[in-house]
Amino acid sequence: MSIRFAILGLLNYSDMHGYRIKEHIEKNFGHMWSINFGQIYPGLKELKNEGLINMLELTPSENGGPHKKLYSITQKGKDEFSRWLAAPPLKTMLIRDPFLLKFAFFGFGEDERAIKIMDDQIENFEAQLKRRQVNRKRWERQGVYVRLLAELGVKQNEMYLEWLRHARTEIEKSLEGSVRKINLK
Repeated sequence: MSIRFAILGLLNYSDMHGYRIKEHIEKNFGHMWSINFGQIYPGLKELKNEGLINMLELTPSENGGPHKKLYSITQKGKDEFSRWLAAPPLKTMLIRDPFLLKFAFFGFGEDERAIKIMDDQIENFEAQLKRRQVNRKRWERQGVYVRLLAELGVKQNEMYLEWLRHARTEIEKSLEGSVRKINLK
């Protein structure tokens, strides 16, 4: 997915500062695709140069602080976004998870370290699931599509946690009586 359409999509909801765009993408879209956050500000500049968004530079308050730039989508940007939205997706689902790549090669490493990394993943996904469950009500107010996407996020999170726990149990079983037995506690 191109960062440009994530930005245009967010600006369809409301005008935003660059930092808020970055924060929103990081917080809410990270599970859908990997992104280099260094692309966001150059992406905003490119969209502005193409006339797809406008930028309003706001002066700091009396308390000081940096100048802020408020971005809004133009009609040309809405038209471009609508064309993208109507086109079929280019690829099927693609999961790029650094943990899963590492998992594929855990057999070449230390078992204790692999279990520790899995425990960290379980802890991370438990915290993420709690956040998603809390935010689910807020997302429901955004309409049926956002609500359904939020439900998918919760279900994926639950499934991933179930798989992680199952994988950890299976690995522990395979190591019982093995020369590579680990010390878990």
